[in-house]
Amino acid sequence: MAASVFDSALYARLFDCGEAGRLFTDSAAVRAMLLIEGALAKVQGAQGVIPELSAAAIHRASLEIRVDPGALAEATGQNGVSVPALLDQFRAEMQAPEHAQYVHWGATSQDILDSALMLRLRQALLLAEADLREIIKALAKAAKDHAHLPMPARTYGQHATPTSFGAVLAEWGMPLIDALDALPALRKETLYVSLSGAAGTASALGPGAAQTRADLARALGLHDPGRNWHADRGPILRIADWQGRVMAALAHMGQSLLGLTGSETQELALSQAGGSSTMPQKQNPVSPSVLVALNHQQGGLRASLQAAAVHQHQRDGGAWFAEWLALPQMCLGLATALNHAKTLSAEVTPHPMQMRHNLDAGLGLIHAEALSFALAERMPRPEAQRVTKALAHDALDKRVPLADLARADYPDLPADLFHPEAQLGQAPAAAKAFAARAEKL
Repeated sequence: MAASVFDSALYARLFDCGEAGRLFTDSAAVRAMLLIEGALAKVQGAQGVIPELSAAAIHRASLEIRVDPGALAEATGQNGVSVPALLDQFRAEMQAPEHAQYVHWGATSQDILDSALMLRLRQALLLAEADLREIIKALAKAAKDHAHLPMPARTYGQHATPTSFGAVLAEWGMPLIDALDALPALRKETLYVSLSGAAGTASALGPGAAQTRADLARALGLHDPGRNWHADRGPILRIADWQGRVMAALAHMGQSLLGLTGSETQELALSQAGGSSTMPQKQNPVSPSVLVALNHQQGGLRASLQAAAVHQHQRDGGAWFAEWLALPQMCLGLATALNHAKTLSAEVTPHPMQMRHNLDAGLGLIHAEALSFALAERMPRPEAQRVTKALAHDALDKRVPLADLARADYPDLPADLFHPEAQLGQAPAAAKAFAARAEKL
């Protein structure tokens, strides 16, 4: 297989990261760096730091010149960063040394690389936001439609109490809305421009360095951090944390779908399922499995990114390089998960009859909690729990429904006590609240 599934022709549909894949290519990286260099020159020209005529020439060239990433490989291998080779190539392509001498004035490689990264991360967040809105919309519609459809809730893999399919969908969707709501603050706290010079002191940028940084941020649509952040990878970690939140929510949906589509459960069906090379009957839940797998990967990459955030002194090559290894994979993993989740959220189908069968198949033990509270109205709560547990054990031993045993001893129990529709609690309200919140997005 390919070194990365996201670049693999073989696995292109299994791990399809969509438009996000274009953001994490060599060409995209080079293009973003040239945009930074052009914007920096334009800002410095307006401030009088470099000649305005040279600034205009550099800015225009940054939009027109194309640099082959492969031509930068040898020098990048020697220097550890691509910026020196990029600058050499760019200046040569300008064919105007009188102007090209002002390219990259006072900046350092990390300023260009980090700012360019933020341009691409901004786009990645925009794509993720669009996908989240689509997923939430689909989940919310289904939650509203199925707010009162009873099904077993499960804890530790076993029946707990009745819930509704709408409430389950809300459980999947609410964390995604929370993540969507967190995006404005996340962008403000992470999408920083970098312009601090060789050692973070901005010494070569002149007395107006802070204004240059602020103007550059404004020109690029990024935020001014008001400081140097070369060795502070907090902005990257905050983006990774947000990605982890979303990935965990999607993986929860995937893990639940694996259980709910299983042969012993069969309460949900997927519109797209995978086949087996030897078992014709198989309908494998491929997309939910991808969500779970990507979450496993995300966890390992997040640990690597945490370690990579620890720089020695003002810049650390080893830590920085490790960040390059992990971050693109995290971004593409989330994009792939969102792509699968869009299909799943739009096309998952409930099986109400199977849900009812599963509710009834457990001798009514799913209503044990409701029975214990009904009995607590006529006896102390601890005694009601003891009686209910004894009745439950008796039901299991005799293979007699809990309702029959309970009514034999307490014939005046509420008529609907063992009806799932009457024991949904706040499940329908939770489904409708999620749908209502989604409609306000």
